[in-house]
Amino acid sequence: MSETKSASLTLGNEATSLPVKQGTVGPSVIDISKLYGQTGHFTYDPGFTSTAACESRITYIDGDEGILLHRGYPIEQLAEQGDFLETCYLLLYGELPTAAEKADFDYRVTRHTMLHEQMNRFFSGFRRDAHPMAVMVGVVGALAAFYHDSTDISDPHQRMVASLRMVAKMPTIAAMAYKYSIGQPFVYPDNNLDYAANFLKMCFSVPCEEYKPNPIFAKAMDRIFILHADHEQNASTSTVRLAGSSGANPFACIAAGVACLWGPAHGGANEAALNMLEQIGTPDRIPEFVARAKDKNDPFRLMGFGHRVYKNYDPRARIMQKTTHEVLGQLGLSNDPLLQVALELEKVALSDEYFVEKKLYPNIDFYSGITLRALGFPTTMFTVLFAVARTVGWIAQWKEMIEDPSQRIGRPRQLYTGAPQREYVAITDRV
Repeated sequence: MSETKSASLTLGNEATSLPVKQGTVGPSVIDISKLYGQTGHFTYDPGFTSTAACESRITYIDGDEGILLHRGYPIEQLAEQGDFLETCYLLLYGELPTAAEKADFDYRVTRHTMLHEQMNRFFSGFRRDAHPMAVMVGVVGALAAFYHDSTDISDPHQRMVASLRMVAKMPTIAAMAYKYSIGQPFVYPDNNLDYAANFLKMCFSVPCEEYKPNPIFAKAMDRIFILHADHEQNASTSTVRLAGSSGANPFACIAAGVACLWGPAHGGANEAALNMLEQIGTPDRIPEFVARAKDKNDPFRLMGFGHRVYKNYDPRARIMQKTTHEVLGQLGLSNDPLLQVALELEKVALSDEYFVEKKLYPNIDFYSGITLRALGFPTTMFTVLFAVARTVGWIAQWKEMIEDPSQRIGRPRQLYTGAPQREYVAITDRV
């Protein structure tokens, strides 16, 4: 990051010079870290939409052009040519692995997939109808009680062990949460399978029958994991960084990220998009719902269109659309009514002047819900799968923050609009 120029801020008759920093790509930033000390003023930025809270080398998004890069590599290339654990290695270490490094990394992750046996008892403490995300929050946080040898954040070796454990154990926790919710026995990890196939086996096999993962389904699951692996400084990632800035152990930080992701405005978008497609039902009803979406007095919204960052076609959506076709084709559901509604709705939205003007392009959530349902997952598991995939992004961002010498404990400021200082009045004198 370089400083090439400065910005000037004038308050009254006082001018303050602020350094302007330029990253590798993307917009430059005005460094206001010393603004309060120099002027006695804070900035006001609800939602931090115009504030860079950190310097990062992990993920870059150009929302106007529809670009998503992990360590400089386009998401399309990673999803089409690699696998999820290769993307994990890239996010954690900064470079794509050699064949030997990839084999070693896969081996280390695979050997960490089992949970401590005593953790099985945690699940029986939850109500049978508990939401799987509630279970995830509790069990992930409890990992710190079992893996004391990887909670010292000042030790680089322990940080990496914790990172591997999180990537390895999240699918096991997610599968156990699912099995518990449907009353089936837990299925232990199978070290002979790859990451995605192993996860599908833990979710859908039963001890009394032989299970052979479908390679097309496993590839689809792997691709879904890649597409959700990291997405820059979103709400849950920022939560992980903020929790980590206090020195909290990595398991607690990831549990905080899971809790944030549970919010319907963040991790529940694919479920909302699927519900919308089911509500529309058939392609002939699309004009009715498009008209409702345009009506300012109608609360209905088209879910799966538009994005907080992307003002162009979400690059992940094209890959997700292809994956959806592959899965439904394998199942003989190419004429699935929901897919037909989705395709027609996408066609209308991309050609309708209203949507084009507002840049409401389809995003990844538009198709992922259909795919996950076809794979056999209930909607309650959609956000859980998001958490499994995003864990590597969270842990890579956490590691980067811990290893950044300029990092400080997070402490946003506020614009106070409450009562000014006043004197306490005895209860007998209050009117």
